[in-house]
Amino acid sequence: MKLEIIQAIEKYDTIILHRHVRPDEDAYGSQMGLHAIIEKNYPHKKVYKTGQHDPSLNYLGHPQEVADAIYEGALVIVTDTANQERIDDQRYTKGDFLIKIDHHPNDDAYGDIFWVDTDASSCSEMIYELFEFGKEQAGWALNEVAARYLFAGIVGDTGRFKYPSATEKTFKTASHLVQFDFDRDALFDGMYELSHGLLQLQGYMYQNFTMNEDGAAYIKLPIDILEKYNVTASETSALVASLGNVQGIKAWAIFVEEATQIRVRIRSKGLVINTIAKNFRGGGHPFASGATIYDWNESADLIQQLQAVCKS
Repeated sequence: MKLEIIQAIEKYDTIILHRHVRPDEDAYGSQMGLHAIIEKNYPHKKVYKTGQHDPSLNYLGHPQEVADAIYEGALVIVTDTANQERIDDQRYTKGDFLIKIDHHPNDDAYGDIFWVDTDASSCSEMIYELFEFGKEQAGWALNEVAARYLFAGIVGDTGRFKYPSATEKTFKTASHLVQFDFDRDALFDGMYELSHGLLQLQGYMYQNFTMNEDGAAYIKLPIDILEKYNVTASETSALVASLGNVQGIKAWAIFVEEATQIRVRIRSKGLVINTIAKNFRGGGHPFASGATIYDWNESADLIQQLQAVCKS
């Protein structure tokens, strides 16, 4: 599969890279890391990275504006996106050939070819694996720009290497990436420094979350609470792991109200919770998933399912 991907990259002169909506470090890391690798090794090709920018990721990079006409005859590669409905910029079907590279469960096997590895810690780790293969097969080289993106994606998706998804292979990959000359201190500052409002909201979460005797916990963040602390819904992603520090917790859900929906982030310490997410218009990894509800009344059903998983 990696050989087919490299052959497709070599075949097309125009390549457009997509990733998922509501991007995180791995979405940017895999998309922009691959962008940097292709630019480094094929400077004559036109390579684009599209999608709506999230200001919380300003420290990492920015996508580009891509005109409709550019899709004609182009290769389109989607990274870190399990389902077609979550692909940012729905023009991904407008190209000549479509490739999916992802590490989530392959519930939606879209694309002319797809490479899915659920054992990978992150899609960024997969992109590094693709580079290693390209190095052997086509003489690919890596630069500090690509290394920085891929390292950020791996760190972000492994929770600074704390999650079970971080394997020996993950640490070996990271050890290769840190040999490149990028500013790790500045990168970590961008990833983990919190605004005054986020720190206050974190305090609110610790004071107001609910947890039962089975270790099932949740916190609801309605719009008025977000406005009180001057925090946007997307910025709350920085706090998703906060409740994991609570003694006795097994799984938790964070409900974040937006203008037209309620975003739900679900996490666990070893319990499979992506089955719950799939029941509420979502999905993801077994221990880290997301869902969407449209009414606070639905939250009761989701909480009940979360409690049942913890109890069992």
